[in-house]
Amino acid sequence: MKAPRSGRVHRFRSSRRIPAALTALVVLGVAGLFLYDLAAVRADRPGMSWRRELADRLATHTPADLGVQLIAGAAALAGAVLLLLAFAPGLRGILPMLPPDEPDEPDEPDEPDGPVAGARVRAGLGRKDAAQILRDRAMEVSGVRSVRVKVRRSHVGVRATSHFRDLDDVRADLDAVLAVGIEELGLAHPPQPRVRVRR
Repeated sequence: MKAPRSGRVHRFRSSRRIPAALTALVVLGVAGLFLYDLAAVRADRPGMSWRRELADRLATHTPADLGVQLIAGAAALAGAVLLLLAFAPGLRGILPMLPPDEPDEPDEPDEPDGPVAGARVRAGLGRKDAAQILRDRAMEVSGVRSVRVKVRRSHVGVRATSHFRDLDDVRADLDAVLAVGIEELGLAHPPQPRVRVRR
């Protein structure tokens, strides 16, 4: 048997190009409006009416007002949601796999062939693909009529229907087949199977 590969494998992170682009456009637009208004005031021209109205309202309303507290709470909630989305890895549909085996002490080091030489290879498996593989394995068990498989991060939910054989025997065979199937998937964090069998 091979020795277990060491090293922590992290989840895949989403690049979030579209949300970042939309946020940048909104910030750019707001900054452009304020910059135009500042330039207009510096040029002895009247500022925008919405800014003057906003300044007047801010001068007459205090933080103790209910409307100001509601707006501040909504802004704080939106900021918390944006921070949560920024720090969340994303790509929950891809399960990280173990890195490939590295050769043990090569005789002569290879010369780098280009900028990608020595780059770490990362592999992932989609949850739907993993569920389909495990479903095909479960359908090979004698007595299983239909199977539904849902792959989560920590467990694999399996609901099977049996039309003959004892349910305990079918469940035991499913546990054995799924244990082998999950191991052969090569996932960095193998989920635990949860099998339910009914007639």
